[in-house]
Amino acid sequence: MNNPGTNRTIREAVQRNLARRHRRDRRLRRLGLAAILLGLGFLALMFASIATLAQDAFWQTRIQLQVTLDPQKIDPAGSRDPQRLRQADYGALLKQALRTRFPGVRKHRDKRRLYRLLSSGAAYELQALVLRHPERIGQTVTAWFTADDDVDFWFKHPRSAGTRLDEKQKHWLAQLREAGALARFFNLDFFRHGDSREPELAGIRGALMGSFYTILVTLGLSLPLGIAAAIYLEEFAPRNRWTDFIEVNINNLAAVPSIVFGLLGLAVFINFFGLPRSSPLVAGLVLTLMTLPTLIIAGRAALKSVPPSIREAALGVGASKMQTVFHHVLPLAMPGMLTGTIIGMAQALGETAPLLMIGMVAFIVDVPQGVLDPATVLPVQVYLWADSPERAFLERTAAAILVLLAFLVAMNLAAIRLRRRFERKW
Repeated sequence: MNNPGTNRTIREAVQRNLARRHRRDRRLRRLGLAAILLGLGFLALMFASIATLAQDAFWQTRIQLQVTLDPQKIDPAGSRDPQRLRQADYGALLKQALRTRFPGVRKHRDKRRLYRLLSSGAAYELQALVLRHPERIGQTVTAWFTADDDVDFWFKHPRSAGTRLDEKQKHWLAQLREAGALARFFNLDFFRHGDSREPELAGIRGALMGSFYTILVTLGLSLPLGIAAAIYLEEFAPRNRWTDFIEVNINNLAAVPSIVFGLLGLAVFINFFGLPRSSPLVAGLVLTLMTLPTLIIAGRAALKSVPPSIREAALGVGASKMQTVFHHVLPLAMPGMLTGTIIGMAQALGETAPLLMIGMVAFIVDVPQGVLDPATVLPVQVYLWADSPERAFLERTAAAILVLLAFLVAMNLAAIRLRRRFERKW
């Protein structure tokens, strides 16, 4: 017979053990939840700090002036030839407008301080206005012109001690603000202009187009090559030492530092083949080599996820090996392949080190028009601006980071959407 005292002791020991295990489980769940919340907190802090710094870059301070478009200085012959209009001294017209706005400024040194309130790009803005409306030559026009970066910083942070403006310049700006001739506008030039030495004129359009052409080349090369290699290795390649050697090297290449691919691109594509330096074509080739292992591994995993019964059923009704793969297996594996491709493209979009090795760190003002033009990309643009000494470039660095993060988040959301829409449960 069972001893009731012994059974009770055993039950109590089991209950104590269960209670201990439950406490450990609860403690582990709390630690996991705390780790997730801590990570999300740091992520939110990072985004908040970047967004706080970047918000000023999306607004640009402008000064309103009344400019007399003197025909003797713009087009004495009256031909209205665009080439002649481009050669006029628009900077002198803006200086005259500033002197008219502040007639009490007479000393040469004070005039130079006054002229520095406007950006060096204000003359090109006036030129663009005249080219759009040549019929206004001879009239006095009222227009807004981009202010200097020091004026922009002072207007956004009037109480900051970091401004480089003197008291006279602040007094002139205060007069303009009281008259409603100093205001902030949404900075469309940040998205329309290329890079510039002047922070108030610098934009990300050149880097955006460079990133677009680079990703276009990368996607056009890596997607077909990655899918073809994955299909061959998973479905057609014989299992021997050579295929094992290839698989091991593909896995090893996925872990190689990206700067090594940059050195390879510099040695092979630029020095050996003579392709143009700093071009999206070379950048796309380098990023293709870097992302191919990731795409091949993702493609093989997607093919492995297709149940063997699909292959057996297709072969059982008389389909060939080629028909089985391309008519039945590949359509079912394609969502996983596309998801891996988008993730690989997102990785390529955020790379900097390999592109620095092929010369994309150069200062390039013009917006690229094709894959052979000199260009830069968004991550490299962030690197260049972060290394600049001007304060205003810090704001543009943060704004460029936000734009880059927006692209990366959009690509990852697209990958998640593709997987949820096309994935089948087996």
